[in-house]
Amino acid sequence: MSLTTEATHWLQRLRERADIAPARPRDPLWLAAPQARVGSVEPALAERLRGAGLPLRAADAGWWIEGEADAALARIAQWLHEQGLASRWRNELLAVDDAQGTPVARIERAAVRPLGITTHAVHLIGRSAEGHHWVQQRALDKSTDPGLWDTLMGGLVSADEHIEQTLERETWEEAGLRLSQLDALRAHGRVTVRRPLREGYMVEHIHIFEATLKPGAVPVNQDGEVAQFECVSPAALRQRLLDDAFTLEAALVLAQAGGVFTA
Repeated sequence: MSLTTEATHWLQRLRERADIAPARPRDPLWLAAPQARVGSVEPALAERLRGAGLPLRAADAGWWIEGEADAALARIAQWLHEQGLASRWRNELLAVDDAQGTPVARIERAAVRPLGITTHAVHLIGRSAEGHHWVQQRALDKSTDPGLWDTLMGGLVSADEHIEQTLERETWEEAGLRLSQLDALRAHGRVTVRRPLREGYMVEHIHIFEATLKPGAVPVNQDGEVAQFECVSPAALRQRLLDDAFTLEAALVLAQAGGVFTA
C-alpha cells in the first residue's frame, strides 16, 4: 500500500516529535565513582542541588555526583521528590547506564527525567488470529498521557530485570496474559525517543516485541492502569494513529513495527 500524503506528513511529524532537543540548555551529568557520564541536568537545577548540600560538584566537563553512587542518587531523588520536581514516586529502581549502555548504578524511577537518565522500555504489539490489533486505552488517572491509546502492553525495565523478564511481568500486569498464551512471539528491534518533558528530559530506548494472541486469549488488566482494551482492524488503527489518539511512543512503535502503513 502506497502512503497517502496525509500519512507521509504524519510519519514525518511523528519522527520529528520523537527527536527534540532540550527546551533549555543542559550540562552533562557524571558519576565520580565509577567515573561515567550518566545523564544531563539544567544548570539552575544543579545549583539548587548543590546549594541544598547534596553530593554534587561543578567541573569543566559538567556536574559530578560524588560518593557511593546508589546512596548519592537516592539522596538526590528524595530531594527532587520533596521539592515537587520529580514525577510520581513509585518505589521502583531503574538502572543508570554509562555511555556504553552498561548499568553502573540504580535510581528511583521518579527522578530519571530531571537528571536526563536514559531508560529502557518494552512494548508488545499484539494481534488477533485475523490480523487485527489489540490496543489499550490508558487509565484516565495516569500521570502521563491519560486516556490516550497505547500498544497492547508497554512498561519500563526495572533495575533487576532483563528485557525478557519485563516483557513477561508487564504482559501479565497490564494485559493479564501469560507468554504461553502468545504465538509467534519475536523481537522487532527498538526505537529511541528524545524529547523534553515537564519534569525534565526523556531519553528512552523502546524494545519492540510482537505476537499473535492464541484463540480464546483476551487481555484483562490487572494493575488498574488500563481503562479498556479494543481489537481494531488495520484500517481503524491507521485512522486512530492519524488522528493522534495514541501516545507518541506507541505511535512510533506501531509505525515502525506494526505494519499498519506497509500492508
